[in-house]
Amino acid sequence: MTFLIARRKSLYWRIHFWAALIATPFALLATLTGILYIFTPQIETALYGHLDHVAPQRAMLPLDAAVAAAEKAAPRGWAVQNVVPPFQANDAVQVAFAPPGGAADKHAGHGMPVKARPVFGLPAQAIVVYVNPYDARALGTLASGERFGNWAKKLHSRLLQNDGWRWMIELAASWLMVMLVTGVMLWWPRGAQSGWPKRGVRGRNGWRQWHAFLGVALGLISIVILATGLTWSQQAGGRIRTLRDISGQAPPPVPRGLHSSEDANGGPLDWQGAWQVARRHAPAIALQLTAPASQDDVWRATMADRSRPTLRFDLQFDAYSGKPLYYAGWEAQTAFGKATAIGIPFHRGEFGWWNQALLLLFGASVLFSLVSGWVMFFKRRTAGTLGLPKLLPGAWRSPSPLAWLTAACMCALMPLLLISGCMLMLLELALGAHGRWRSMAR
Repeated sequence: MTFLIARRKSLYWRIHFWAALIATPFALLATLTGILYIFTPQIETALYGHLDHVAPQRAMLPLDAAVAAAEKAAPRGWAVQNVVPPFQANDAVQVAFAPPGGAADKHAGHGMPVKARPVFGLPAQAIVVYVNPYDARALGTLASGERFGNWAKKLHSRLLQNDGWRWMIELAASWLMVMLVTGVMLWWPRGAQSGWPKRGVRGRNGWRQWHAFLGVALGLISIVILATGLTWSQQAGGRIRTLRDISGQAPPPVPRGLHSSEDANGGPLDWQGAWQVARRHAPAIALQLTAPASQDDVWRATMADRSRPTLRFDLQFDAYSGKPLYYAGWEAQTAFGKATAIGIPFHRGEFGWWNQALLLLFGASVLFSLVSGWVMFFKRRTAGTLGLPKLLPGAWRSPSPLAWLTAACMCALMPLLLISGCMLMLLELALGAHGRWRSMAR
């Protein structure tokens, strides 16, 4: 039994090493860019405070006045996509526009009374015009892709490249999950019994104690960060969404065929009227309004503030009478929907200073774990060798059926892990054959 445990430990240590080797470069980038991203609220307040906020006055003008001012300030031919009315007294009206035919206009916003601002990337498909709700004065315009939060998110998820580069971060998240699982296996049960790292321990043992302790202590946060990151990845995200739908955890479906009934006694709702209807039925949270696309289409309203997921809602109502035709609030969400509605904003640090502080601690711990792992490797490695953890005879046959089932499930959910894992097995076979050849040559 003791030898079986030793064989398993040698295998888990070997896999842990390969996971670190594969994930470290991408994980370092993801962690550093993630730390930058979590400070988005403070950075955007400094950069865009003159656009996002206004000085409160006595009374606001009707929302239609702000939308009309935004249309005059937007590039000619661009269509209103949605409007975010003010929620607080010092909020500006945000009117989003899309270019005709979906073509981005790199000169969007020229001629606007916008203050000097830094540019974070190329203009995206949409621009936002900010309007003072008290005097309907256009404050400025900003391409969606130029806003720091969107730029930082693109940097974090695909290093400012197109979607084809998202595989790098997904590969890192997949192998970081392997690092976490094998790290816990190596730590348990001996590490669990030792508790906090012992004082006065130096050298490689000291590094190992803190490496293991921080990795396990922040394990729950690691699972949340990795799992939520994988939900919006390309390959693993698709598998997760398929399982979600098969298990009946898909978001509540919006009924098809909803339409408005034209009222002979009155015209369609304007922006102000639609805002008043939405406010009566929506929870107390900033909302986003989307106008009907045709005469018989409906108004749509949804939340614009992701920091309060329990107030999530989707509302559709008649464009003439304002009668609600569909409403889905927090109680209508599935367990999976509720979990992601909380987990994803937590991943982004959108729950306030405590969330940001916790993610900063997590990011610093990840950096320490990666660096300390390599410090231990170089302290252990014998000069002139690869320094691979030694595999005991029969190590690959030692895992329990549960361990193999866990590995199979992880590979099924994370295709990049499966592909890279197969390549790693070929490398292991080559290394094993080389080792046997050297033994025979001696």
